[in-house]
Amino acid sequence: MKNFIRTAALVVAVSTIGMHTSNAQSATSMKKPEPKTVQVGGEAMFPLKNIVQNAVNSKAHTTLVAAVKAAGLVDVLQGTGPFTVFAPVNDAFENLPEGTVETLLKPENKATLTKVLTYHVVGGKYDFNAIAALIKKGKGKAELPTVSGGKLWFKMNGMHNIIVWDENGASANINTYDVYQSNGVIHSIDAVLLPKM
Repeated sequence: MKNFIRTAALVVAVSTIGMHTSNAQSATSMKKPEPKTVQVGGEAMFPLKNIVQNAVNSKAHTTLVAAVKAAGLVDVLQGTGPFTVFAPVNDAFENLPEGTVETLLKPENKATLTKVLTYHVVGGKYDFNAIAALIKKGKGKAELPTVSGGKLWFKMNGMHNIIVWDENGASANINTYDVYQSNGVIHSIDAVLLPKM
């Protein structure tokens, strides 16, 4: 009888340990997957690096990086955040009226350049799913405040395409979504967004 009780106790103990292990494995498998490294501008964007550390490697964002440096925003965008950056590609800057970029990069226009750049930054981490959820909640339209004090508007254009509008009614398509960073997320866009001046 004693052996039966010991055996039963051992079976219960082993079963309990197995249940805890199984629950731990289930909890582990239910965790959100780690952000993946994404290619932007032909270069890897590593999720453990911050926004600036990754952006300087993107050949498609050299004009943006030069502008961020000229505006003195490197330290801000290396901060803890989180930030969501809508990053215009080089072609977007080239599509501005001739001389615009050169004028903005002049030291005497630093305040204007800073306003334009921070208009592309939203406080918080808004990936595709978060923005799409806001659009759904807003019955087809979402609005987010920018770091510059302005507003951006978002609307779906198909199942997996979001269009961003600025305060002047101009729009940009997001062409690369969810480039996760240690301090936020970047979405690459095909146009420069401009605040009301």
